[in-house]
Amino acid sequence: MKIALALGGGAALGWAHIGVLRTLEAHGVGLGAVCGTSIGGLAAVCAAADRLDVLEDIGRSANLRTILRYLDPHMKRGAWLSGRAITQQLDRHLGHARFEDLHIPCAVVASDLVSGEAVVLKHGPVAEAVRASMALPGIFHPVVTEGRVLADGGLVMPVPVPVARLLAPGLPVVAVNLQNDYVRRAVTVGLRLEPKARLTSVGVLRSATGLMLSRLARQSLDLDPPDLELALPVGHIDVSNFLRAKELIDIGAEATEQAMPNIRALMDA
Repeated sequence: MKIALALGGGAALGWAHIGVLRTLEAHGVGLGAVCGTSIGGLAAVCAAADRLDVLEDIGRSANLRTILRYLDPHMKRGAWLSGRAITQQLDRHLGHARFEDLHIPCAVVASDLVSGEAVVLKHGPVAEAVRASMALPGIFHPVVTEGRVLADGGLVMPVPVPVARLLAPGLPVVAVNLQNDYVRRAVTVGLRLEPKARLTSVGVLRSATGLMLSRLARQSLDLDPPDLELALPVGHIDVSNFLRAKELIDIGAEATEQAMPNIRALMDA
């Protein structure tokens, strides 16, 4: 009675993964493996290391002051944000953990900026792997290790279905896609065709980026489809808004609750 879970990237939208994981746990759905990209990688590792409570507490208690402290803007060469507080939190809660010690097979995905390939991190220190998977280029510094320059895994594998299959051959794969709700996202960032509507350069750029990520996720899932996709309706929330954790957790929980008959059917097949 287990599944393999692939958690997609999506910055602040990743709080929704907590609701997915909580609902699966409440229904007694076991995880034979869990993996993730970017914020999905963080959620996957927290689930596998029994640290989901910590992640949920951070999300639910977030306010503007704590978010600014975590992001630590500095506008220095190579990245706009230092992320030192995030690194400190990862080291505090996961600093001694290694993938080999986790109670569930787990991996996170990063992108090699030199080779352009997806890099599956499933051995060694967990905290460094999560930092690499979340290192959005230009926002956070990449992680340079073993001759590779590693950045956010969403650049090449936004929803890591192939990794879930690699970790747990034979188990049904459930994928959580945070990038599917593009039309509402375009409206959210100000791209509207209305009388006297003013299209800002920032709105157009953010819409284009959202479209690119949405299409990349869709093509990736079409090439290697999961047994079940949870495409969460989160387009009305900006990907940079880390202050809506409660709402996002509820969205993830509700979508998983509605999908439970299909999830059970997969496990019974």
